[in-house]
Amino acid sequence: MEDFTAGATHNQPAHRQSSIDPNFDARVRQLVADWGAGKSPELIEEMIITALKMARDGMGTGDLKLMNRSFKEMRYAAKVFAGYRQFRKVCVFGSARTPPSEAQYEVAEEFAREMVAQNYMVITGAGDGIMGAAQRGAGREHSFGLNIRLPFEQHPNAIIEGDAKLINFNYFFTRKLNFVKETHAFALFPGGFGTMDEAFEALTLMQTGKARVIPVVLLDRPDGTYWQTWMKFLTEHLFEFGYVDSDDFHLFKIVPNVAAAVQEIVHFYSVYQSSRWVGEQLAIRLSRKISDQAVAALNQEFRDIVRTGEIVQGSALRQEKNEPEIWDLPRLVLTPHRRSFGRFRQLIDAINAAGIDATGPGA
Repeated sequence: MEDFTAGATHNQPAHRQSSIDPNFDARVRQLVADWGAGKSPELIEEMIITALKMARDGMGTGDLKLMNRSFKEMRYAAKVFAGYRQFRKVCVFGSARTPPSEAQYEVAEEFAREMVAQNYMVITGAGDGIMGAAQRGAGREHSFGLNIRLPFEQHPNAIIEGDAKLINFNYFFTRKLNFVKETHAFALFPGGFGTMDEAFEALTLMQTGKARVIPVVLLDRPDGTYWQTWMKFLTEHLFEFGYVDSDDFHLFKIVPNVAAAVQEIVHFYSVYQSSRWVGEQLAIRLSRKISDQAVAALNQEFRDIVRTGEIVQGSALRQEKNEPEIWDLPRLVLTPHRRSFGRFRQLIDAINAAGIDATGPGA
């Protein structure tokens, strides 16, 4: 699977880092071998050792319940998503209170339908309103629902209820992790605290380099002003007070309609495939090579983000051998500053534009 941290997880050692006692270590190793853990047994051993350490840490039952349940939720969600790695996915956020009579409900339904036509699957929070509209547009077969258990009327929408791709979470943090971990794009519609929470979570993770840069599109009803008002707040307060930089505004795009939203997401992956940090280097995987002239232009335009050396087109780095399915893809490799990730988004846009210029708009 693609690492949503853009390489930080892949770069962690696969061999066991924890130990409790040589005798217990051997017993744990034998237990895992007897169980038949064929993939990364050292990591399974380390998780067991961590659990054994918790038994002697003197922590309360509440902490143990929290860790146990969150681990179970993460394990089950990963199991469900594992069967659909071949599909890119778009995560749709918006108010559960939006009735079908509202124009943005129709926009959400149309957007999801068009993304499925582009071979994407749709992830929502499984509720009604915008979430239900998106799943109605996508259809049950192409939908995931990440439902949160609440002490009031929260329940899955009729489209996803009873489906094997409906996942129930007790904790918001495990649910939010899966939204970010499993998606390749975000589409946000007008909503309340929950929508704002998800919006700023995604933007913060990308802004700080804790998650890979992916498209974030903001949609509304025709002639709606929800996101323009939001943008006014960001500009007049967060930006003017120096709390965000101008580069951060490149991490998202307010789009006028469904066609523009779909184009923004699909175009993002037209030449750019993914990226991964390998130590201090960033390997940008491409679906096809770009011209030497295009690489020279990138070096000229983006020299401010390159810490040392230059952007070089080549093949996979040795450390990427644990991703054999994309080993043969061409790469752009650079050693950048780890900041101003909005500029990384601009770099991706420039790479895609270079690929289209070289092959023509119909490629």
